[in-house]
Parts: sequence; structure tokens; C-alpha cells
Amino acid sequence: MSDTRERLLDAAEALYAARGVDAVSLREIVQEAGARNATAVQYHFGDRAGIIRAIFARHAPEVEARRHALLDAYEDGEPGVRPLAAALVRPMAARLTGESGRAYLQIWADVVNRPNPLVPLAVLDDTPGADSQRAPDSLCRWRTLVEPLLEEDAARLHRRFTAILYASIELSRRARSGPRTDDRLFTSYLIDVVAAILGAPVSAETRRLAAERDAARR
Repeated sequence: MSDTRERLLDAAEALYAARGVDAVSLREIVQEAGARNATAVQYHFGDRAGIIRAIFARHAPEVEARRHALLDAYEDGEPGVRPLAAALVRPMAARLTGESGRAYLQIWADVVNRPNPLVPLAVLDDTPGADSQRAPDSLCRWRTLVEPLLEEDAARLHRRFTAILYASIELSRRARSGPRTDDRLFTSYLIDVVAAILGAPVSAETRRLAAERDAARR
């Protein structure tokens, strides 16, 4: 059974990365995996959201360990935006070195970059203070550490999610064009840009428009 499950995950990763999550049917995954039972995906994962959760869980241990280690180092060192930008980017960029990892990055970006996510993702809730109500996964921990460094208006306008989304899309683009022999320059520059996103000031125009929006909502 475990062999069938892994073959289904391999097939789903490859198909979702190549064509996008919405363009692949569960039947195609079964056929690509060479599974005999037409309902093999439903048996092992329940539905499409279940197989996506399983793909994410396949990569989570290494990503989580890397990010928690970087956040530990940040808490023991000097505060600053760039180390936190690095803690966001580097654990994901490490997945660029393998075919499965590159597929994961493309699927992750597909799922994050949509108004109605297929699976619950804590990164989509950018409400100030919301992190205190969550389990301490590495992205929630990252968001908690970033919040005090942001301008109040930047936090209110979902600056952390903007950084996560930009990093996810750029990592997906890199993954789609890979593999590469050296991703160090790409990774360092992406960290620079994410740090700039987090630290960018909120303009007077944006503050005014945000205030007008908030007033209209009351």
C-alpha cells in the first residue's frame, strides 16, 4: 500500500507542477502512477485537497527544520529585516536542488496564489495578532518575529503575505526553469528583494487611501 501511495504522490507532483493543480484530474494521477484501482487517490488521500496536503507534508520536515534553525539564530543575534527575509527564502530555495522539490515549489506557489485556497494555509491570514492563536509552525513563528519590525500600516496592509507571495512566485519560476548548477546568486538577490518589500515605507497616498477604505467599511 505504501508503494502505491508514494507512486501516487510522485505522479501528482509531476502533473501538478507541469500543468497546474486545476488542470489535472484524479483519474490522470491514477493512470500516471500505474495504479490498478481507479479510486486509489480517494482511498489514500480522500480528494484533491488531501493529496496536496500530503505533498506539502512530504517536504515539510526539512523546510520546517531549516527555518526554525534560522529563526533560532535570529533570536540569538542582532535584529534586522534581512535575516528574517533569509529565514523565509532559504528553506524553500533549498528545494531547488531536486526534481521533487522543484515540483513542490511550483505547487506551493499555485496554492498560495489564489483567492480561495484548496487547503488551509496559515500564511493566508495576515491579521495582526492572529499568530498567537496558532500552533508554532515555522511560518507562523516567522510572521510573529517580523511583525514588530513593520510599520503599523504595512502590517495592516498584509505586507508579510506580500513577501511570502512574491518569494513563492519567484521560487516557482526558478523551479520551472531548472535545474541549475548554482542557485546562490538567485537566492541572495531574492532575499534582498524580500527584505526590501518588508522594509519599504508606506506612502502618504497609500495611508490616505487605506484610511478612506477603513472609513467606508464602518
